[in-house]
Amino acid sequence: MFTGLVEEIGGNAYAVVAELNPHDETGGTSLTISLPESSMLLRDALLGDSISVNGVCLTATSLSQTEVPPRSFTVGIAPETLRLTNLGSLTKGARVNLERAVRADTRMGGHFVQGHVDTTAEILEVRPDGNALTLRLAPRSSSSSSDGNGSSSAADAMRYIVFKGYVALDGASLTVTRVDDGEGWFEVMLIAYTQDKIALARKRPGDSVNLEVDVLAKYAEKSMAGYLGAQGEIIARPILERMVQNLVAQAMGGHSS
Repeated sequence: MFTGLVEEIGGNAYAVVAELNPHDETGGTSLTISLPESSMLLRDALLGDSISVNGVCLTATSLSQTEVPPRSFTVGIAPETLRLTNLGSLTKGARVNLERAVRADTRMGGHFVQGHVDTTAEILEVRPDGNALTLRLAPRSSSSSSDGNGSSSAADAMRYIVFKGYVALDGASLTVTRVDDGEGWFEVMLIAYTQDKIALARKRPGDSVNLEVDVLAKYAEKSMAGYLGAQGEIIARPILERMVQNLVAQAMGGHSS
């Protein structure tokens, strides 16, 4: 579990991709991240710890042993993760957002971020607003299985995105400032301080970001679906009848009561 508050920052020194190896010694894909000399991110890290890389919860499989604290680490990336996220497109030297897993005594300054990315989103527009930046993004359809049977549409993500709600973009907790469900996009705003702290501020239209919607919205939806499933006809019928009555009244120029 994470907060969406990116930890790895610091002047002109950033955490960057050292290597993306699609054929490592395990036969899978691994990602190695280099940290700036000033970094204390891994001061108490252990093998097997969870680290969020651009919003993706990954397991540390190797920590550099030549420096204290370590200045680099390696994580393994599963095929499912490569299908759902933008990690497979990272290049050497690319800046990444990093966050260690939350502790019980940590302030929840952002929101509950699992590190389980739902899909990627394309940046449609970046426009200045005073000293802030407004980003407009559109979720992309995705396939969560090798045979394509686990595909999801952009609308699947949009239904959980609400005005003034939370989203995590490349692991950064941000507030939604505008939503257009019809056209399938939403907006967030980056204040000047945030622009200096996350890699997202340097992305441009056409770039891809990892999108995780608020998990609480998913739980609420499933709970309501279960409740309506058990008492569906009792609850739904009068609601539907009322809607029909209102539509008929409006069509006839009358007023709904």
